Amino acid sequence: MSTPLTLTTARHPDGRALVTAVGEIDMSNSGALADALGTARENGGELVLDLTAVEYLDSAGLSVLFAHADHLELIAPQLLEPVLTLSGLPELATVHLAPPDAAPPAADVP
Repeated sequence: MSTPLTLTTARHPDGRALVTAVGEIDMSNSGALADALGTARENGGELVLDLTAVEYLDSAGLSVLFAHADHLELIAPQLLEPVLTLSGLPELATVHLAPPDAAPPAADVP
């Protein structure tokens, strides 16, 4: 069973490729994240990954981030700070922690 993850691509205001992830990133969907990052980076250069609406990130997701670390800027929620810090990713990629109120509101569930 696949874990819900939505990925969208756009341009950051400074022109870099921007990938926004919403949901959970795990083994069931880390391939989709890798594909999105690879596609976003086809023109080369740096890319921004917005994780502010990601609620869970496991080792499969971290592996994808490490594979792109040399050209990746992450915007992450406070919730992911311990995972990112323990992994050592901030030593290889630029990581900005979003303020706690930056995450979009949760969708209403009927």
